[in-house]
Amino acid sequence: MPASPRPNDRDGRYARPDASMSLLTSVMDHGLDEGYAEAAKAREGAGPSRMPTAVKGKLVLALGLALATTVVTVGAVNTQQAAPTLARERNALVQRVQDATGSADHMQQQIQELRGKVEKAQGQALQSDGGSALAELAARAGTAEVVGPGFKLVLEDASGTGAGGSVSDPRQADGFSNTGRLRDRDLQLVVNGVWRAGAEAVSINGQRLTELSAIRAAGDAVLVDNRPLVPPYTVLAIGDGAKFGQSFQDGEAGRYLKIIQDSYGIKSTLTVQKKLTVPGALGITLRYAQPDTSGAATP
Repeated sequence: MPASPRPNDRDGRYARPDASMSLLTSVMDHGLDEGYAEAAKAREGAGPSRMPTAVKGKLVLALGLALATTVVTVGAVNTQQAAPTLARERNALVQRVQDATGSADHMQQQIQELRGKVEKAQGQALQSDGGSALAELAARAGTAEVVGPGFKLVLEDASGTGAGGSVSDPRQADGFSNTGRLRDRDLQLVVNGVWRAGAEAVSINGQRLTELSAIRAAGDAVLVDNRPLVPPYTVLAIGDGAKFGQSFQDGEAGRYLKIIQDSYGIKSTLTVQKKLTVPGALGITLRYAQPDTSGAATP
């Protein structure tokens, strides 16, 4: 039989149990929904592994691993095969450059030897014909070798920056960079000072300077007549012996070398020589004017 209602304590009337109390009791007794409980049990049964359990999933995973392994293996093999090829190509290129440089040096040596033979034969012919003026002209033009007293000036880049000081900075005024490397403009100023001191013939690292010579820069390299030179730079100048060297040191170029040595650490050493040999310039053809003997009047 159903439970009979119980009387109310205050007024003695009968009342039914409250429905909200039943819902609250259910929530307290069952804190987790049945669907969530079933899902949790299923996960506990599956374990921590996330690997596919179906045969198809396992096949796909195995295929992917095999493909990745193949790609890595092929890349490694290609890299290993390409490395010797690149090394051989690089070595071949270096060898070509070295061969071309050696061939150019050998040809220049041959030119020098042939020029010496020509100059010797020309000198003998001039002596028999009394043409000393022509030989002097060839020496001044730079096509002939010159031997005589003079000085040797060796210029070297600084191993570090100089001590500095309160001296004036001609490099800054002329757009020079503040470094301890000798620049093309430095050599230009030095060579101009050598000529002003009374030089008869000048060469830099074996390159004879003529009226057509140019000192330029290509990046950090210094070019004399388009031939790159490396430091130290050796300037040979033929002139009037000790007086010639002193005149250079007392001139503007000598003072300039002192300034850049104190400011940037660039080294310069001048030694007077009793006998120097300055070679003739290569690749220059000396042309002579000939009188017009046709007798035709100029209009």
